[in-house]
Amino acid sequence: MSRIITVGEPMALFVAEKEGSLENTERFDRFVAGAEVNFSIGMSRLGHPVTYITQLGMDPFGKNIENFLQQNAIDTTYVTYDANYLTGMQWKEKVVSGDPEVFSARKNSAASHMDLETIAHLNWDGFDHIHLTGIPPALSAGCKEMVYELMKEARARSVQISYDPNLRPGLWPDKQEMAQVINDLACRADIVLPGIEEGKLLTGKQDVQEIAEYYHAAGVKTVVIKLGAKGAFTSSDGEQFYTDGFQVERVVDTVGAGDGFAVGVVSGILEGLPIMESVKRGAAIGALAVMSPGDNDGLPDRDKLEAFMGDSLVKG
Repeated sequence: MSRIITVGEPMALFVAEKEGSLENTERFDRFVAGAEVNFSIGMSRLGHPVTYITQLGMDPFGKNIENFLQQNAIDTTYVTYDANYLTGMQWKEKVVSGDPEVFSARKNSAASHMDLETIAHLNWDGFDHIHLTGIPPALSAGCKEMVYELMKEARARSVQISYDPNLRPGLWPDKQEMAQVINDLACRADIVLPGIEEGKLLTGKQDVQEIAEYYHAAGVKTVVIKLGAKGAFTSSDGEQFYTDGFQVERVVDTVGAGDGFAVGVVSGILEGLPIMESVKRGAAIGALAVMSPGDNDGLPDRDKLEAFMGDSLVKG
């Protein structure tokens, strides 16, 4: 299996036990959140070795997160601690439909103080793939500089790069700077995975083919645009096609579905599957993700994935 590396900010996540506003919620279940955490867990459950780079606070939540990563067979060699800053935290309401309200306490977190020194001793030997999102460069100038350096090294070493914009407008000074930085980074990747609304905002284009062409013109090989429950549009090596979404029994929580989609696409590509099969796998894992309350507890192992895809095909 290919060895994968990623970098991000994992956070302690508290999900409301009952429906209602966060303002009035009294009881929460605890999970671990973070787009790159979700991706790492999904890849690990499919048997792909993952190394996770981050910085945590020297607090109970930081220790819990490292233990959680290790329990999911994720390499924590490059997880460090900073005693001066706290681990980021999130609170999420419980909903029966739509996107839940999420409140974050991550400003000035330990992860936001990552910089070039964080990766100064990174040993690239053996890594085949790096997965990056638009979240780390939004955290601080140091984090942004670190991500650019990771991109530079990956390209110099012919390490394949996948990039999920994962836009977080609230973390940026303004949308213009967000679009400029995210696009600059995305155009250095081999695989770009924007949602349809992200693609429109970033490129100024309204049509999926035009969005895809925007990134192809910059040298991106594969563009997969997520269309929510409708599936996805893919443009790769001159081939363009739509992939239908999978039917779900009940949507419990939509957070993490895009990360699950990325797991399916990237794992399929790394395993040598045709791009059409890789995107279909992405749609399946995204569907499984929305049927669970946490951000990553619904991500499947290989047996669960194959059973779901087979059962869904039978149901039509």
